[in-house]
Amino acid sequence: MANLPAGPAQARAVVTGAGTINPLGSSVKETWEALLDGRSGIALLEQDWAEQLPVRIAGQVTTDLAEHLSTREMKRMDRCGQLALIAAREAWVQAGAPEVDPERFAVVIGSAYGGLGSTIEQDRVLAASGPRKVSPHTLTRLMANGPAAWVSIDLGARGGARTPVSACASGAEAIVQAAELIRSGAADVVIAGGVDASVNDLVISGFSQIRALSTRADEPQRASRPFDAGRDGFVLAEGAAVVVLESEEHARNRGAAILGAVAGGAVTSDANDIVAADPAMQRRVMQKALDCAGMQPADIGFVHAHATSTPVGDRLEGQAISAVFGPNVPVTSTKGHTGHLLGGAGALAAVVVLETLGTGQLPGTLNVEALDPEVDLNVITEVTYQLAPDHTRAGLVNAFGFGGHSVALVLTGA
Repeated sequence: MANLPAGPAQARAVVTGAGTINPLGSSVKETWEALLDGRSGIALLEQDWAEQLPVRIAGQVTTDLAEHLSTREMKRMDRCGQLALIAAREAWVQAGAPEVDPERFAVVIGSAYGGLGSTIEQDRVLAASGPRKVSPHTLTRLMANGPAAWVSIDLGARGGARTPVSACASGAEAIVQAAELIRSGAADVVIAGGVDASVNDLVISGFSQIRALSTRADEPQRASRPFDAGRDGFVLAEGAAVVVLESEEHARNRGAAILGAVAGGAVTSDANDIVAADPAMQRRVMQKALDCAGMQPADIGFVHAHATSTPVGDRLEGQAISAVFGPNVPVTSTKGHTGHLLGGAGALAAVVVLETLGTGQLPGTLNVEALDPEVDLNVITEVTYQLAPDHTRAGLVNAFGFGGHSVALVLTGA
């Protein structure tokens, strides 16, 4: 996929709405308040299916989704689609439900695993009760493109419903694709973001087998600790985050409030290893995003790192960030609060960065008791850090995924 085109003839992609549902809350407001309070959404798994698992902690959405969706929507959609639709509706309302030609209105929502929960559930129904008991909604619930499709149907978007599937970089890549549609003139409005709902025994067991998950079951809220010297793995979580992008002309013509803009973005592939990251390509993707935005490293006021709390991943990313921006740029990762939303992680980070650009408040990195000595970075550990005014002009989001997927976004304030 190409990176965002640059040049004066390109339309500016601005953000007019944002929505999320995640372990901290069912809206941007609830999530932001929880972040500023330093709260964690990670807890012990109490379901029967978790009793024999090697890891029994996760970040789960505790909201009753039936309070937001109809009975029909609950029946027909996988949880992944349900979360995406709730976040998209919040973003759409904040954007003012803009009037737009349906053929110039698109959706791009990424996911690492799509409707995996429904796949597992219905496979067990098949094994236990036979083919006649399998739900007629099985195939449409398990499709990876389901979340994008449901959002496009709900809001009437006919300009394409796309689904980047790039592991934990999926949500960030979706925003790059959406901004590309705006800047190239192919769309006037795009809903973009990421989602995953994969807190289940299969995914937990798989990640446990490669020793990627934290085993701090006795203190769940302290388990996710990006950049901390004692980190021992990430905490699996679920959730969705979505933004509404518009061309600046379209937004201003209708008098919309602008929250920020996607100034630049880049997507690269390591071509190195299916799991191990290549820090050279992490550096490269950040630099390419800066080039796209027409910025220098000094123009970035802070970085929201991918930093999932894995021993190797955080160290390599920390070294890459330091190589591009130097050791003094403020850095945070809110995965200490939420756990790792997989395909939703980069999109949620983008929402956090937009809130920081608007308020000047940067949520700190939770649970950093002793910074890893191999990470030469200004990792923010205060509950809330007040940025200097000149640091609120632009922020950068990193998102990396298995398969060598690397994405960086440069966001600017309104």
